[in-house]
Amino acid sequence: MENEVTKSIIAGATGLVGLNIVRELAAQKQPTIALVRRSIESLPDRTEILEIDFQQFLISGKLPTCKHLYLCLGTTIKTAGSRGAFRVVDFDYALGMAKKAREAGATGLSLVSSVGADARSRNFYLRTKGQLEVAIKSLGFSRINIYRPGLLRGKRSNSRSLEGAGQIVFGFIDPLLVGPLSNYRSIQADLLAHTMIDNADKGEGVNYFHFKQFNTK
Repeated sequence: MENEVTKSIIAGATGLVGLNIVRELAAQKQPTIALVRRSIESLPDRTEILEIDFQQFLISGKLPTCKHLYLCLGTTIKTAGSRGAFRVVDFDYALGMAKKAREAGATGLSLVSSVGADARSRNFYLRTKGQLEVAIKSLGFSRINIYRPGLLRGKRSNSRSLEGAGQIVFGFIDPLLVGPLSNYRSIQADLLAHTMIDNADKGEGVNYFHFKQFNTK
């Protein structure tokens, strides 16, 4: 990709949504960089891989010139091991990468947040997600698309047993969630990824997307 401005950078490129974004952008032959913590074989051949240590990168690293950041970083408290470790990934790393992208010239950002995200929530997970939204809105991007999905459905490279059970349960519950409750319906990760790509260059300012705004067909 010499002499070519990288259009998109994906942080969280090996996750459920991020990997679908990488694959779709590669299929569209868009110049793309996937940020990863370790070398992997599952990314498309057309995708440039930038292997980083997130903690060190946020201290001294620099992203290449880019136009858009897809911010799909995320873990669970169980996987991280503690609330503090969870916040490092879902807030510190995520906000740090947003800052790096802005410094690299990005004017657009797409964030995978969560339904119910609220900086004032009593729920630690939702409060962290809400605080990240607030912090990102202060960075000066001309276009910020914030996606608040319910449970994400799809096959992960790393199994999360509770999510697997949740996908089965929500298969029965989703049709019962109507009106305002439809925001809590589960969503296929590939459909969310398509929605994010379709809206990446549309509109200005801060835009929120819930289930009814996702490409569900």
